[in-house]
Amino acid sequence: MAANRGGYYRKKESVDRLRKALGGAVQAIASVVETKDPYTAGHQRRVADLARAMATELSLSPDQIEGLRMAGIIHDIGKISVPAEILSTPRRLTPIEFSLIKNHSQSGYDILKDVDFPWPIARMVLEHHERMDGSGYPNGLTGNDILLESRVLAVADVVEAMATHRPYRPALGLEAALEEINLKKGILYDPDVVSVCLKLFHDKNFVIKA
Repeated sequence: MAANRGGYYRKKESVDRLRKALGGAVQAIASVVETKDPYTAGHQRRVADLARAMATELSLSPDQIEGLRMAGIIHDIGKISVPAEILSTPRRLTPIEFSLIKNHSQSGYDILKDVDFPWPIARMVLEHHERMDGSGYPNGLTGNDILLESRVLAVADVVEAMATHRPYRPALGLEAALEEINLKKGILYDPDVVSVCLKLFHDKNFVIKA
């Protein structure tokens, strides 16, 4: 019996070390983005915090929540393939420039697809701009064809992006962001995900930290 307990604790320690190492690797990947675009790094961290809180409200498993947090931290890793001058331009993007930005989901997937994470991180990165009605990118997925974690990440991404400053515009504000997801609930965004997001801000005083 004691031997079994010892084996259990050794296995748990091994798993904990692996998760810690993976966490360090993800942070290292995030820092690569930060060297190119400091704005994106802060955005990723805030999206990860909001996505984790939403996943908790949705009663996702601890493993799903951790995977979603990890994906949030690096969901824009594909932007390292976008010229820095486009990322930091203080004006509206041209259609050609925006098409380059849109490629970041696929680029991020290509970077991460061969990394053997215990979570579908590459898929979340690929799908975080997909929309429920098929109007998103890169693959025009609809409804439940989009991974649940990706649907959570999509809402967190939109809310954070609208509520905070962008290089080409001032912040639109939290209320505008929440109105956007509420109006497009069930059209662009998963209605259950939108509901828990609204609950976090309206009832639980969640704050997007700077």
